[in-house]
Amino acid sequence: MLGNVFNQSTLAELHRETERMVEVLLDEFTVRLADGSADFVALVSERLPVMIIGEWMGLPPEDHEVLRDLTHDQVYTQELFPTASQIAISDAATARLQAYFTDLIKERRRAPGRDPVSMWIRSGDAQDDDPTRADAVVHSLALFMLLAALETTSHLIANTLRLLLETPGQLDLLRQNPELIPDAVEETLRYDAPIHLISRVAAADTELSGVPIAEGETVQLMIGAAHHDPMHFTDPNVFDVRRRRGRAEDGSPLRSAPHLGFGAGIHYCLGNALARLEATALLTSLLRRPIRLRVSAPPRWAPRVVFRRTTSLHLALA
Repeated sequence: MLGNVFNQSTLAELHRETERMVEVLLDEFTVRLADGSADFVALVSERLPVMIIGEWMGLPPEDHEVLRDLTHDQVYTQELFPTASQIAISDAATARLQAYFTDLIKERRRAPGRDPVSMWIRSGDAQDDDPTRADAVVHSLALFMLLAALETTSHLIANTLRLLLETPGQLDLLRQNPELIPDAVEETLRYDAPIHLISRVAAADTELSGVPIAEGETVQLMIGAAHHDPMHFTDPNVFDVRRRRGRAEDGSPLRSAPHLGFGAGIHYCLGNALARLEATALLTSLLRRPIRLRVSAPPRWAPRVVFRRTTSLHLALA
């Protein structure tokens, strides 16, 4: 039913909408900077992803903030060893999100449009003559797309900017060579990915580096550590936007393997192109503006293991 959900035509349309929303958010952020320090996370990086996915799915703008907050709460269940209180928070958020999308599907059945939810309903009805079963699939897809679009993309945007501001030479390099902006996004995905750990279940008995793994056992993959493996990356603890080009700033060769920031294989992130698009569009617009920024207070992160969620990034004019 998903098919090629973010095909070239869809991405081209989303690109135009993303560029428009980026300009609106950065205009507002610049105005706030005139009064002193402003939180880039609250004003820009947490708002852009929900605005984009909300526009695409046809979700009312007045619902965006609550959907974003519920997403933050829901993903506690994906943490490593969540506490009982975190699971309770996640369960409550899940229930509210399920109710929201149940109502949304009923509404789209009454008044279908050209949005993805309406499209999934039509596709589901064509494949299953039981509307209850079809709606259950649509419900799962809609909930999945929202959860997948918000938590990680927000951090990618904030973290890319933070890393550039903390390494001014890299920022100057991007100003002089804007074609490297996509490379800066990829280096962020390697250096400090939005997700540092992924879980997989062994499909069969196997052995990995001499360690036996039984069928059905859960394996925790520390991709954050893998991205800093010196066997695969030259100077892995150095943030360098030229890494993907195979050359450091001084021209010396850089060894670089593909990163796992979006997973791999059948689990490869469905929205990877959209996340890259949002981060690239925002950096492109920001670097064109005649302003210089600095980090004005220590950044803050949520106390989590799996999701590297930035909760605040206060910036000021340099």
